[in-house]
Amino acid sequence: MRSTIEYTSVKHKNELLQILELQQKNLPINISKDEKHKEGFVTVKHDIDILSKMNDRQPHIIAKHNDKVVGYTLCMTSDFGNDIEILKPMFAKIEKHLNNSTSYIVMGQVCIDKAYRGKGIFRGLYQTMRNELGEKYDVLITEVAANNPRSLRAHYAIGFTDLLIYNTDDEITWHLIQWDWK
Repeated sequence: MRSTIEYTSVKHKNELLQILELQQKNLPINISKDEKHKEGFVTVKHDIDILSKMNDRQPHIIAKHNDKVVGYTLCMTSDFGNDIEILKPMFAKIEKHLNNSTSYIVMGQVCIDKAYRGKGIFRGLYQTMRNELGEKYDVLITEVAANNPRSLRAHYAIGFTDLLIYNTDDEITWHLIQWDWK
């Protein structure tokens, strides 16, 4: 199956709608507690407007199989720091802890369709991000909840390191992680 996966950037609204459909299936409210722990989950629910605006600024990276989006990584430039309420604290911490001269892009969410997990698509998406964005940005940053161990392990395995670990008022521990591309 790996040879039939196409990695590309989002070019059509239909691809954005497929991202939203895949996202919806992997929100914590739509999966069991056991699946959430074993398979991981996505935290933020986007709408078509914000997803389109983000894509206009820096196209999202997707994995497709037979024209179906089976995985995605969302790209967020720093100017979206105030547009998604749940992400405001993350952007504030990035600005506080990252060197001002460092250019960065935020990977706003990664998700792989359940039927395609364990086939290298996660790594393929990130390699495509690095290949397409590595000349433009010094660092890729994302945030993963400590209660999402599968996602944390996968990110560390491809080269992410902790920038900061912190707790929120609702007692969630977050790992703000970075992948240095320089």
